[in-house]
Amino acid sequence: MPPDPARWPTPALTRHTTSRCAAIAALTTLAAGLAMIAAGAAGLAVSRGGAGAAASGVPTPDGPAAGVPWPSAAGPVALPVELTVPAIGVRTSLVRLGLTPAGRLQVPASFTVAGWYDGSPRPGATGSAIIAGHIDSQAGPAVFYRLARLRPGDRAYVRRTDGTVALFRVTAVRIYPKDRFPTTAVYGPAPGPELRLITCGGTFDPALHSYLSNVVVYAVEAG
Repeated sequence: MPPDPARWPTPALTRHTTSRCAAIAALTTLAAGLAMIAAGAAGLAVSRGGAGAAASGVPTPDGPAAGVPWPSAAGPVALPVELTVPAIGVRTSLVRLGLTPAGRLQVPASFTVAGWYDGSPRPGATGSAIIAGHIDSQAGPAVFYRLARLRPGDRAYVRRTDGTVALFRVTAVRIYPKDRFPTTAVYGPAPGPELRLITCGGTFDPALHSYLSNVVVYAVEAG
């Protein structure tokens, strides 16, 4: 089933007065006939964390490789539980991100883990699977601090509850101002299994306690 445009998240630049955190994303209802809203889900930045240590070597995860499904393959894809991106030293469990009562995308409670938005396809299913994480915190770099350093050809691995591992190959890394975010390109339908890794980036605005742009990594399954 194609993703419902009414569940595509959009960025929020609202100030959070207690934790200096801006919400990763908000959900906006699309009015019929209007142009797509500009926005992005994002991993949060509450402060300009100091430079982190060099990315440590992260081994490729073990597990049976999951083949790229053909359109005729009707079997369901298992839920994602872990993301590994060796090129930037990331290995993180994945929490599920839904929507708050206010319609905003939930923020991972920890700065050290990323989350899969359960309104998007499961990684390995046809469509754009969305994984978002923080870029930094008041304590320093967070899980997606080095996301913008990825380059085409780098790999990302998503382990699922059935033990299979979906392999994705990075095709592009983009930085978009939040007020000119290409919603359809990021959240819209895709011809096959694809992955989007999203966090904040660009200039940090101290008045808003948020970065003004989003980093989006595009990847396709390469089983």
